[in-house]
Amino acid sequence: MIDDALVNGAEEAVRKAVAQEVMPRWRQLASHEVVQKSGPHDVVTVADQLAEEHLTRSLTALLPGSVVVGEEAVHADPGSYGALRGPDPVWIVDPVDGTRQFVRGEDGFCTLVALAHHGEVLASWTYAPVLDLMAIARLRGGALLNGEALRAGSPEPAEDLVVATSHPDFTTDAQKRALLGLWSDGIAPRPCGSAGLEYLNVARGELDAVAFSWELAWDHAAGLLLVSEAGGTSGTLEGKPFRLAGGNALPFTAARDSETARRILTVLQRAS
Repeated sequence: MIDDALVNGAEEAVRKAVAQEVMPRWRQLASHEVVQKSGPHDVVTVADQLAEEHLTRSLTALLPGSVVVGEEAVHADPGSYGALRGPDPVWIVDPVDGTRQFVRGEDGFCTLVALAHHGEVLASWTYAPVLDLMAIARLRGGALLNGEALRAGSPEPAEDLVVATSHPDFTTDAQKRALLGLWSDGIAPRPCGSAGLEYLNVARGELDAVAFSWELAWDHAAGLLLVSEAGGTSGTLEGKPFRLAGGNALPFTAARDSETARRILTVLQRAS
């Protein structure tokens, strides 16, 4: 299913959707083009909606028989998320990851696309247009950033682990306790920005780990494969692999190496 033609075609589709629907609206949004969804920190713009529609058309044309699970389509029809448990190849799409940053005119946003089948992510594309970064990963095929191989490496032994984490105020009480446990000796937590860019930072070896308390596939599918193919690893609170369709024990982590993931999960488990 995953050959060079499909990888290159998906990259072209992502770049084209962003060029046509996202970038013309960066720093150009009118007030009526930004809508609050479920809360003050959950917004959508016309760029999100049009880019997802563009990608839905182009990606399904690339792979006949495939379907799309996109953030905005699922918001309109929550039942469409169930395609992740179905038999068809699924394109998982976050048209603008980091919408708040996009609305503020900042550069810390990206477009995330992953291709999955039977719960396994086969390939992913992470595109940050303003930063001019395109990261592509293939299952058991490695990870590239602008054509160069990515390696996450390992943290320096004497340094605190830098971890990008969900804000504790936006979690359950148990998840909040777990995340607050990261404020401990040897760990330096900080708030996360765009999830996709934080995963890229781990894959580049510029961030030691992430710890997240939500499991929506469009935020995580692309990044989890990217980190894994760069030599990193991930795990949920109960030590099991992350499941795309949901039902994970949260929080979960993705880290530069297995020892870092083990340390983060141990802290989360003790504090929960």
